[in-house]
Amino acid sequence: MKKSIALIGFMGTGKTTLGKRLARKLGLEFVDTDQLIEMRQGKKISEIFADEGEAAFRQMERELLGELCARDNLLISTGGGIVLDARNRECLKNNTFLVTLTARPGSIYNRVKNGKNRPLLESDDLYKRIVTMMAKRKKFYAIGHLVVKTDTMSEGKTIAKITEAYEKFCEA
Repeated sequence: MKKSIALIGFMGTGKTTLGKRLARKLGLEFVDTDQLIEMRQGKKISEIFADEGEAAFRQMERELLGELCARDNLLISTGGGIVLDARNRECLKNNTFLVTLTARPGSIYNRVKNGKNRPLLESDDLYKRIVTMMAKRKKFYAIGHLVVKTDTMSEGKTIAKITEAYEKFCEA
């Protein structure tokens, strides 16, 4: 039985991409909270936001996270805003090895500028929106047991760093 790992961080920091590779390496089941919500609801997150609003989406997210935090052997890739809710932060911090992925605003801009399914980034000035949102969320992302900058390290080195920290965490 392995303790679950959760990845938090702003959109475009690599939670899904790195998460899939890390899960394979560690023999954990990969779960993406946004994808699971879309599957359960039968619609895209952008449609949930449009049809039911952000509050309804955040409730779905909170309920799903409660289920996932009760399990082991998972690598949980979370939505960028999951940390806005204090209960979610507590659940993640107390039940998983929590890894914060960070990147500079310019790197995030380059990674997300052509994306279509990010309703919170719909803006006339995408870069400014990213900077503003990151500033508001920074303190919430700081709760990770480990913080990794994904735009200054290769994917392989990032995975190695997380793996090493996770193994030490599990031994403690």
